[in-house]
Amino acid sequence: MENFELPQLFADRPAGHNYFELIRVPAMSAGLYALQPGEADPQVPHHEDELYYVVGGRGTIRAGAEDHPVGPGSAVFVPAGVPHHFHSITAELQVLVVFAPAETPTAT
Repeated sequence: MENFELPQLFADRPAGHNYFELIRVPAMSAGLYALQPGEADPQVPHHEDELYYVVGGRGTIRAGAEDHPVGPGSAVFVPAGVPHHFHSITAELQVLVVFAPAETPTAT
């Protein structure tokens, strides 16, 4: 078993990184994603299904052509391949992201 205390992990995440991976197993991966007000969300469509759970902050997610406001307690499912991004962020957006299967690493 692994235990994650999200408020502390968001506070301690590496500087300069919007995404911080928490766990990776073949069937899924999960991490923390944070965006500041006015910051652009550079996401591109993923090869995996995603579930976003908003831990803190407020903003809007666009998936395909649909916008939906999000705040603490919001959960949003985005199927693999669907273009999506967060925008109109009014308070630091803190999101738990779960990929299934595990996210394919990108080249750096």
